[in-house]
Amino acid sequence: MAEIVDEVCLIVSGGPFYRPEEVPSGDFVVACDRGVAYAAELGIEPDFIVGDFDSYRGELPKGVPTVTLPVRKDDTDTGYALRYAVEHGFGRVRIAFALGGCLDHALANLQSAAKAAKAGVLVRLEGENTLAYVLSRSTVRLDVRRGQRLSVLSLGDVCRDVSIRGARYTLDRAVLYGDYPLGVSNQAEGAVEVSCGEGVLAVMLVSSD
Repeated sequence: MAEIVDEVCLIVSGGPFYRPEEVPSGDFVVACDRGVAYAAELGIEPDFIVGDFDSYRGELPKGVPTVTLPVRKDDTDTGYALRYAVEHGFGRVRIAFALGGCLDHALANLQSAAKAAKAGVLVRLEGENTLAYVLSRSTVRLDVRRGQRLSVLSLGDVCRDVSIRGARYTLDRAVLYGDYPLGVSNQAEGAVEVSCGEGVLAVMLVSSD
């Protein structure tokens, strides 16, 4: 694996489409399958394309390196793209259109993000009404808007040294377990800081509308 650098890899995934308030951006852009159409719709130029193309059968942009995956495989298109980003040393990954729609694909994206987090990568997954950060042995700082719920959940058996500052319900080096959702539906407005010392943690912002 390459040395981790503080650059952002944007992965345009193929979950439910919506028009974001701001067009996603990154230092390097990977379009996955149907994400090729999403990128074109939003005016995003991909640097790399990957997919089995079971959900996109249109023309591919000329001159863009492309990997065609088999339909029968042991990974998702987004999982492959995320592994590519980790192997190429990106310290931060932003996955657009990764949440919402089919629950199995959303969970698969979170699982793939958990593996990347163990390698020291901070992963941000985006859906129309949900934003999630997946982290391990690190800290995330974010602004919580009025009407958003803040939930902090373990993606493995246990997370240790979990701290939440700036929310209604704070934690100080707490232990969270994967089979007990202690950190669900917190409340905050403004700046919040969440840290995880051990394990893999999902920090989720869910909008009510």
